[in-house]
Amino acid sequence: MIERYCRPQMKEIWSDANKYSKWLEVEIAVCEAWSETGRIPRNAIPKIKLARLDMKRMADILQETHHDMTAFLGSIAESIGPESRFIHLGLTSNDVMDTALSLQMVEAANLLNEGIKDIVNTLAEKAIEHKYTIMMGRTHGVHAEPITFGLKLALWMEEMKRHRQRLIDATRIIAVGKISGAVGTYANVPPEIEEKTCSKLCLSPASISNQILQRDRHAQFITTIALIACSLEKFATEIRALQKTEFHEAEEPFAPGQTGSSSMPHKRNPELCERICGLARLIRGYSLTAMENIALWHERDISHSSAERVILPDSCLLLDYMIGLFSGIMSGLKVFPENMKRNMEISKGLLFSQRVMLALIDKGLTRQQAYEIVQSNAMKSWQGKNKFITLLKKDPRANQSFTEEEIDRLFDYDYYIKHVDDIFKRLGLTRTQWKKKPQASIDNNLAPGAI
Repeated sequence: MIERYCRPQMKEIWSDANKYSKWLEVEIAVCEAWSETGRIPRNAIPKIKLARLDMKRMADILQETHHDMTAFLGSIAESIGPESRFIHLGLTSNDVMDTALSLQMVEAANLLNEGIKDIVNTLAEKAIEHKYTIMMGRTHGVHAEPITFGLKLALWMEEMKRHRQRLIDATRIIAVGKISGAVGTYANVPPEIEEKTCSKLCLSPASISNQILQRDRHAQFITTIALIACSLEKFATEIRALQKTEFHEAEEPFAPGQTGSSSMPHKRNPELCERICGLARLIRGYSLTAMENIALWHERDISHSSAERVILPDSCLLLDYMIGLFSGIMSGLKVFPENMKRNMEISKGLLFSQRVMLALIDKGLTRQQAYEIVQSNAMKSWQGKNKFITLLKKDPRANQSFTEEEIDRLFDYDYYIKHVDDIFKRLGLTRTQWKKKPQASIDNNLAPGAI
C-alpha cells in the first residue's frame, strides 16, 4: 500500500521484518516442542534461540533459490552453525508461513478492534449529545417522517458493535496454526509437536489441514474487513449527502488553511468522506480475490500466494487508515440543527400525512377513505404553494371529522420522537449507563487534503 494510506502500527505488523520475525518465532517454537519429546537435545535450544536473520543475506540467497523459505533457512543457518540442522525438522514451508501469517493477522485484528471500539465510543457520545436534535427522515431521498440525528448515530453505533463481534469471530477462525507436514498427514512431524507449538504461540491447532490452512478462513477475515469498510462508506456517504449546500445539516471538519479547489476559493468539499468511499471500493475488490483463493488444486497450489501478498496487508492497512480517518471526522463533525429544522419545513407539513390518516381512521373512516382525503390534499400541496394543514382545514371531508384545534394538535413534531428515550434505553445509551471510555492513543492527524 502507498505510504499515504498507511499508519505506523499497522505498517509495522505487515513489514517484512515482522513477517520474518514471526517465521523465526514459529521455527523456534517447533524446536522447543521437539526438545520436549527428546528428538532435539535440550542443550541445543539456547543456541537455536540465538538465530538471527540477515535480510540482505536472505535476499542474496533468494536470487539463487527463488524460494523464500529456503533463503530464510539459509540465512539463519549461517547465524548459528551446526545446531541449524534441527531447524525446520519435519516441516514444510507452509507449516511456518501459514502459522506465522495467522500470528500477523491476529495482531492486525487486535489493532483494528481497538479502532472500532474508539468509533463505537465516539458514536455513542455523539448520539447522546444529539438525542433530541430533530431532523427530516428521508426514504428514497424524499421527505418521510422526522427522526433525530442522535437516532441516526445510534444506528451507526449498533452496526459497528456488530462488526466488532464479527471481527472477533473471524479472528478466532484464523487464530490457528498447522504443523502437519507436506500434505497434512503428520508423516514426519507428529500431532503432538503441532499441539505443543501452537500452545506456545497462543494459537489453536487446525483440526485438519493439507499443505496449507484452508483459505475459507482467510476469506472470512477479509470479507469481514470489507463489511466494516462498507459500513464506514455508508456513514461517510450520509455525511456527504447532509453536507450538500442545499441541505447543510452536517459537515466534516475543515481545517484552517485547507482548500477545496484550485479554481473556486469558496469550496468546502467533503473530501475526507469521499476518500473513505473510494478506499472502500478497493477493499471490496480484495474480498472477491480472497474468495477466489479458496479453490486450489488438490492438496494445494501456489496461486493464492501472490494475491495474498497484496490483499492481506492492503486490506488491513486500508481499514486501519479508514478507521482513523472516520474517528477524526466524527470527533470534529459539525452539526447544524437550525438547518435541519428549516429543511423540515420545505415539504410544507406533508410529513404529518400518516398521522392525519390514522387520526381519520380513529374517527371511523375506512383506510381507503382516509388515504384518499390525505393524498388528495398532499398532492395539491406538492404542486402548489399552500401548506398541507391549510388545505386540510379547507377540506369539508376533513372538517366533518376534526375541529380546527384537533387538526392543529396533529401537526406536532414531538409526536415523532416520543419513543426516542425507549430506543436509547434499549441500546444502553443513557448518561448513567454509558460512560465514555478513554480513547486509544491513535494518531488521527491525517492530512485532510491528501486525496
